[in-house]
Amino acid sequence: MPKKELTMETRLLLAFVLVGIVLVSWNYIYKPPPPPLSPVQATQPVVEAPKPAATPPPTQVVDLPGQVQASQAEELSIETELYSVRLSNEGAVVRNWILKGYKDGKGQPLDLVNTRGLAKVPAPFALAFRNQAPPNDPNKALFRVERSADNLGVTFEYSDGRTATKKTFQFMPKSYLVQITSQVVDNGVLLPHEFTWRGGFGDQTVPNPASIEHTVYYDEANSKLVKNDVKSADKGPVTTSGQYSFAGIEDSYFAAVVLPTTGGGLQLTTYSDPVPSPTGTEEKRIGAGVGGSGLNSFNAFIGPKDSEILRSVNPKLDQLIDWGRWFGFIAKPLFWVLTWTAKHVTGSNFGWAIVVVTIAINMVLFPLRFSSMRSSKKMQALQPQIAAINAKYKDLPLRDPRKQDQQAEMMALYKQHGVNPVGGCVPMLLQLPFLIAYYTVLSVAIEMRGASWMWVHDLSQPETLAIRVLPVLLVITQFLQQKMTPSPGMDPAQQKMMLFMPLVLGYMFYYQSAGLVLYWLTGGAVGIAQQWLLNRGTPPQAAAVPSAPVKKKK
Repeated sequence: MPKKELTMETRLLLAFVLVGIVLVSWNYIYKPPPPPLSPVQATQPVVEAPKPAATPPPTQVVDLPGQVQASQAEELSIETELYSVRLSNEGAVVRNWILKGYKDGKGQPLDLVNTRGLAKVPAPFALAFRNQAPPNDPNKALFRVERSADNLGVTFEYSDGRTATKKTFQFMPKSYLVQITSQVVDNGVLLPHEFTWRGGFGDQTVPNPASIEHTVYYDEANSKLVKNDVKSADKGPVTTSGQYSFAGIEDSYFAAVVLPTTGGGLQLTTYSDPVPSPTGTEEKRIGAGVGGSGLNSFNAFIGPKDSEILRSVNPKLDQLIDWGRWFGFIAKPLFWVLTWTAKHVTGSNFGWAIVVVTIAINMVLFPLRFSSMRSSKKMQALQPQIAAINAKYKDLPLRDPRKQDQQAEMMALYKQHGVNPVGGCVPMLLQLPFLIAYYTVLSVAIEMRGASWMWVHDLSQPETLAIRVLPVLLVITQFLQQKMTPSPGMDPAQQKMMLFMPLVLGYMFYYQSAGLVLYWLTGGAVGIAQQWLLNRGTPPQAAAVPSAPVKKKK
């Protein structure tokens, strides 16, 4: 006889019975250890059994020291070849993090800490507790300080007899890497927490710094970089966790990210904090919290987003340089070409490198400009016939079906004489990807930050003169180029309207970085020279005489 299979209900009933037997017999097979006799552990609260919905990791019990604290507040400095850090034992936090090789927009040593916001938010490397905070806030405690023999390591320790907090910083002499650990024990139990950096990050002297600051993490599962801006935390802190290669906070040119030293996951929290602005009003600035365990151990990178430096620390850190989603395939090679040109041709001057590379781009596009010029000349010769066709249909409304006949006659005329009506737009359209690529390079390449050229102090920022010279020169070159370029098919009203285009471009570029204006200005100057050569070398086309209209028989 065939064996009868158990129904689903019977299987579920047997499963519940087996689980019940295991749960009842567990305490008889594995007896719990006797309770400890020490006074600290005797006061430890009873941990409730975990709910079936989630199974947390087993709680680790840690011995607590006695009273450990400092008698007074003190500050100490760490000096390396690359940076200078000022720490305080009041909360075991960082007050300043100054990069020696970089200046801010005012020419002062660059401090990555927004010191203006410290009156409103905790200083960097303060601790945040998401679920359960200790009775006494460690961020307000006076930590005992112990320095290493090489003066590059610092240990902060505090205990009130119930809550013990310990932080260690080990700075590298010739690297932007810092080894950081933290441990918080409350009543003998490790307490999950995060390191925080709130109130903004990076150069605070640039225009609208809040717009270029993000929290960032690299998602190992999806192999992609994820960024959050300050608006993402408008309704409160936002926490995410996963298998992240790194996580932290950044602006356009600098980053402070941690890399886990263990294989576990990483937690990142994004904050939005109102802090004082230079004008005296409050503005929301982004903040980050990283960690999530009772014992955190990281390698932290705090420094410039230099491609070579990032790859030497961890190849995945190179993802911090965002070359753009659509035109990154142009921006990154363009940066390599500019770097090579600056190194081998222009004597490490990126301004002249932009000029040289822009001239080279326009020379490559010169055949298209020549073809566009020939097309414009032919269009100019066809103006009498084009005007005759337009006059033939001028009284018809736009929605009249006979307007299609006008377009058909126009296209037939173009085809007969080999004219491409949109040929003149091709060179301009090809310039747009390079414009976006230059914008990207100037926005993310640390080499461009602070690069000077003639009277320009920083190519990545607008000019600092009262009247910006480069945008004014750009308007002049655009007027000249427009006057020299034939504009067939354009009525006088349209020509007058086009005279305003250089002014519109001047207004748009007036607030852009000097390097971007220099690129467009150089392209305009090269365009004037090429147009002059084309006008001299290309004879004007003979005007085509429109044929007399054929009279229809009555």
